[in-house]
Amino acid sequence: MRQRCLIAPESIPPRARYETLFDNLPELPAERNRRGRPPVPRDALLKALIYRNIRGIDKLVELEFELKNNPSIAEPLGLNPLKRPPSDERFSEFLRGYPNGYFQSVRESLVHHLIGEGVITGTGIALDSCPIEASVKENNLKTSTNNRYDKHRLLRGDTDARLGITIHFPTPFQKKIHYFWGYRNHILNDLETELPVAEMTVQAHKDEKKVGLALLKNLHQDLSLPVELVAADANFDVEEILRYIIEEMKAEAMIPRNPRNTQNTPYTMKQGTVYCHADLPMNRKGKMTVKGITYLQYRCPLHWSKDFVGHYLLCPAGHPKFFTQKGCNVLIRLSPNIREKVAYGSQRFKEVYKTRTSVERVFSRLLSISMQKPSVRGFRAIRNHCTIAHITVLLVALTAHRMGCKDKIRFVKSFVPHYLS
Repeated sequence: MRQRCLIAPESIPPRARYETLFDNLPELPAERNRRGRPPVPRDALLKALIYRNIRGIDKLVELEFELKNNPSIAEPLGLNPLKRPPSDERFSEFLRGYPNGYFQSVRESLVHHLIGEGVITGTGIALDSCPIEASVKENNLKTSTNNRYDKHRLLRGDTDARLGITIHFPTPFQKKIHYFWGYRNHILNDLETELPVAEMTVQAHKDEKKVGLALLKNLHQDLSLPVELVAADANFDVEEILRYIIEEMKAEAMIPRNPRNTQNTPYTMKQGTVYCHADLPMNRKGKMTVKGITYLQYRCPLHWSKDFVGHYLLCPAGHPKFFTQKGCNVLIRLSPNIREKVAYGSQRFKEVYKTRTSVERVFSRLLSISMQKPSVRGFRAIRNHCTIAHITVLLVALTAHRMGCKDKIRFVKSFVPHYLS
């Protein structure tokens, strides 16, 4: 026999006070009126997706099931507890249907509140990115497929996904490369609070150096933070990035040298003459300018100098480029090098660069709310999914600060159940 409840389940408030959390959430921008039946409020859908992140719900269909079985949470989310909750298709359409600017406005508003209330100082900034694997069979190594890593393919499961790589070091000095189909989320985070201040999601094949430079420009122009240093790994050792940090942002660039940017051809200078590894005077070809940088070019004398052509059968130093590239080539830089202003090897450089690992902890918290395991497909939906993950992190930080729990601003998943109950 079914027993009647004295109190309707939908009238029982949730034990966690989610309304306290959502009171600090800015509203989405207004949109033009649409014809047809009244839609589900967009702010309610956004709150439901934030609730999903905090609760650790992976799939949208599981979120729908949660709202059906827990009607008491509907009112704090802005939904009617007496009506059927939005379906997983409605949430999916919400992520696909709106441009990323709608969600970026909410994220930027939270960042401005955190800056205005003195939480984010912005004196130190870290730059990095993380992979977002698409939900396609090509990423599952247990499935068989033809041309799994053909970058010219358009996948049936997600036509917007592109081929990218991740590099990890399982043991010291042992590098492994992993290919994946999907996207990358690029962030700038505050070194002191370990909170993200800017983010951008792009397809996995995009050049992360260009994306990183765009993020730095947006940060410098829009937020006007008193940035004193920018830390990043060697992948961002690009002259354009270094020059923008030092000359435009007036900050220190804590970015180590990338070995790929150093010249591997050994040479020596004797009384203004360049000598190759075989101790032969090299042939001067002239000046060349690449990407605004001017070099003096010197080439192998055994191939290009009349004094040595035909005198040697092989390179005396056994240089491998003697056959493959008509000898070695040396470029002597004439333009000033911006890297001369970076204090490589100094104690301060080493100490500050160690703080760059804060960005790994930021990604770890975003991973805990399933940012790297999206349940939607398509570039627009994935991009909005990542931005909502950042909104969740910032919203928890702002709520914790305003409640006086300044040491709990990074408790993304545990703050609500432990401190809002």
